[in-house]
Amino acid sequence: VFVSGRWQPQPRHAPLVLTLIIIAAFVAWFTGFGQNTLSTYLTMTDPRVHDFGTFAARVQALLATLSNGEIWRLLSPDFLHFSWMHIIFNSVMLWFLGSQIEWFDGRQRLLVLFIVVSVLSNGFQYLMSGPLFGGLSGVVYGILGYCWLSQRWRPRFQFPPALITFAVAWMALGYTPLSEILGLGRMANEAHLGGFLAGLALALILPVPKKAPPKGGA
Repeated sequence: VFVSGRWQPQPRHAPLVLTLIIIAAFVAWFTGFGQNTLSTYLTMTDPRVHDFGTFAARVQALLATLSNGEIWRLLSPDFLHFSWMHIIFNSVMLWFLGSQIEWFDGRQRLLVLFIVVSVLSNGFQYLMSGPLFGGLSGVVYGILGYCWLSQRWRPRFQFPPALITFAVAWMALGYTPLSEILGLGRMANEAHLGGFLAGLALALILPVPKKAPPKGGA
């Protein structure tokens, strides 16, 4: 897994992460990067059916959607992406960080992180702005927050110290008009913030594994 001291996993080291990335790629392809009607089956609520102009309307729409058994919508916005750059950036970050969690802390821990962070980050974004968003960035922020804080108790993850600074600065940038001025469009700011806070909380709640896989294997 480590080559010349650097984390360089192969697919067999992180099959769950690889599966999530493959699903996201297929969804991006089949939804035309969120441009066709298939994407409306993956948003938190169906924007063709429900009103989402007010907070109360969004809550009512979500409750109606979940009561109809459409539970998958709590997670499915993760797999919606709106450009190649969008999915490539999220996939690279998910592979680099998520693969370390899957290897050191186990697949079950990563699955718990994915589900909890997804529900909280997607839910926060939806309640603040409605269903027109998507991407794995909320999960990436959650994983980064988990890695950064959990690392304080037991060092095992490898990432540049500047990454957390860059991520927080990028998140703050999303709350300014600069992202749209630069042509980056509107960011899913609440998903980023919700995911990051969820990851920090899980690092505090979940016990740090006592043992990690050895660093020598490939």
